[in-house]
Amino acid sequence: MRVPLLLGLIFCGSLLASMASQPPSSTYLQKEIDRVMASHPGAFVVVEIASGKILAARNLQLAASRLESPGSTVKPFVLMALLESGKLDPKQQLVCRRPLKIGNVEMDCTHPVQIAELDASDAIAYSCNSYVSQVATRLNDSELVEVFRRAGFDSPSKLVAHEARGRIRLPSDSDSLRLEALGYRGIEVTPLELLQAYRRLAIRRGSSGIDADASVFQGLENSIAIGMARTAGVDGMKMAGKTGTAPTRNAKYSHGFFAGFAPAEKPEIAFMVFLEQGRGADAAAVAQPVLEAYARRRNTQ
Repeated sequence: MRVPLLLGLIFCGSLLASMASQPPSSTYLQKEIDRVMASHPGAFVVVEIASGKILAARNLQLAASRLESPGSTVKPFVLMALLESGKLDPKQQLVCRRPLKIGNVEMDCTHPVQIAELDASDAIAYSCNSYVSQVATRLNDSELVEVFRRAGFDSPSKLVAHEARGRIRLPSDSDSLRLEALGYRGIEVTPLELLQAYRRLAIRRGSSGIDADASVFQGLENSIAIGMARTAGVDGMKMAGKTGTAPTRNAKYSHGFFAGFAPAEKPEIAFMVFLEQGRGADAAAVAQPVLEAYARRRNTQ
């Protein structure tokens, strides 16, 4: 997506202003992000949970303007809605069924075949397409759209002055609903909208008294500890996050997302990595040195 020169200058000005006013302690994050992203086309943004202030960013303009399918990063929002509405028992285990074909799309899970029966927390940690596609149909078309709308997936993040707006389609049938619930088709978001959604999750993590949320947050922690985002793991700090992989618009290759927050118990920062080419696990691996630097600096203060 091309951005007019004037709009580009406005973005640059916004970024320079935010970087000039950031606290000195975030400079190390910027240096580390610039280093790890030097060979990876995409975007990386870190924000402070409490204020929403951008602490460090790479390709902020792209993060605000690019619209892409979010992949499995939307699964926590779908499962949280089902759990809170009582349509899903957090301890109910479902069998992961392979092969999985939805319409004309092959959606086989990529987690180990030994992970054969999963509950809600496991489904997030291991990003089980089979589990989520089975339970997603307990929502109707308009309910799924409302889940994504409440998450802010078609609303500007307000982290910068000028942004694109995500798109959420009303599913036309059961297959479309399941693919949309998996973040594969029917929904497009900007990286900043995804980041803001995970920042709101982090705020909820710090204040939630809803028991149903526990499975979602445990799944996000386990995703990094033992699951599909384990390439982002850092010794000595619990973090929460979720990977996502989806095809680009021309479907020649996939792009990858990784979004989350840290520390897991009392979040201070939220982060988002978007790789124009790659998978969610690749985005998590790119994030690892930055999160390690954050944990190391935090532990020495």
